[in-house]
Amino acid sequence: MEYTNNQPYFYRAILVEVVFYRTTGDQKQIELISLVRSADIQVLEVLVSKRATPHPKYFIGSGKLDEIYHKTRTQEANLVIFNQNLTPSQERNLAKFLQCEVLDRTELILHIFAQRARSYEGKLQVELAQLQHLSTRLVRGWTHLERQKGGIGLRGPGETQLETDRRLIGNRIKQLRKCLERVRKQRSQSRYARHKARVVTVSLVGYTNAGKSTLFNCLTKSQVFADNKLFATLDPTLRKFQLEANTSLVLADTVGFIRDLPHSLIDAFYATLEEIKESALLLHIIDYSSEDRKDLVDQVNKVLSEIGADDIPRIEVYNKIDQIADIKPKIERNEAGNINKVWLSALQYKSLALLKQVLIEFFKVGKSIENGNVDLPVRTISL
Repeated sequence: MEYTNNQPYFYRAILVEVVFYRTTGDQKQIELISLVRSADIQVLEVLVSKRATPHPKYFIGSGKLDEIYHKTRTQEANLVIFNQNLTPSQERNLAKFLQCEVLDRTELILHIFAQRARSYEGKLQVELAQLQHLSTRLVRGWTHLERQKGGIGLRGPGETQLETDRRLIGNRIKQLRKCLERVRKQRSQSRYARHKARVVTVSLVGYTNAGKSTLFNCLTKSQVFADNKLFATLDPTLRKFQLEANTSLVLADTVGFIRDLPHSLIDAFYATLEEIKESALLLHIIDYSSEDRKDLVDQVNKVLSEIGADDIPRIEVYNKIDQIADIKPKIERNEAGNINKVWLSALQYKSLALLKQVLIEFFKVGKSIENGNVDLPVRTISL
């Protein structure tokens, strides 16, 4: 499978998808290509390897390893990207054998996040995730600096270069965590002020590239960056949304989720994900045009469960119905008569009006949010 682009790229990559027995890799392969292109990396070719278990030294077998080496030479590739997570030793062995840079799935996602981060908080979160990942990748690579000399009057050898790097990275991680803790407290204070003023928050959550930011912009008339790329939006954005003349709420556009989201990212973005946990309602935005949407829904629900957002009411919003023939905006109710699913397109005015009516019904605006008569989930606001 060949992928070409006339645009000049600094990185020219060969992608490797390892399919283990009893699993299918088609959708993951498509997602890998989207991830790589979102990182502005040229995709030269995708190689697929089938194995029962990962090879302990190279993750792949010797035959496929020789094939990748040959491809990097004939196609002048300077990067090899694996769609799985590699151990530090596997990554080091592959880079040495292939004589080019090697990235695994987590490092690719971290690279994209570093490109997308714009706010102070986002940059802190990305740096923390990168350092946490790097701390597991430190190796003895400085034979010419194996020992630093001890100071005058000190006994024994000095600190090894590896120990120095670990200490410096550890100190920086502590600093970043303190900064993010201050950000978390500031967000908690803002949420407490909204809670005290009886202003409810509705968060848009979902798989990356499901159309959350486009829908957010249309509803709030904002200019949040939206593009047909994975993780086009990284930093959370909050905007006031007017339901009726005297009734409003806060809409929150959040970072998109993805398969096998690295735990280091979940930990690093905890301050941002807290915004989801404190919401009165989650609008789970789903790309209805995706053939893999059921699996994507499961992946998002898995992450929501990991961050403790299971108990928050949610409505599934099936977006991009304009790409499917004979599908019109509609709602679906559960056995209790409550709305639990909505079909719409963020690009259609009728769809936006329908979603607005859904929110009005959910929050029972007839009783007025401002009068404090809406049954809101009980939340503990920590300062």
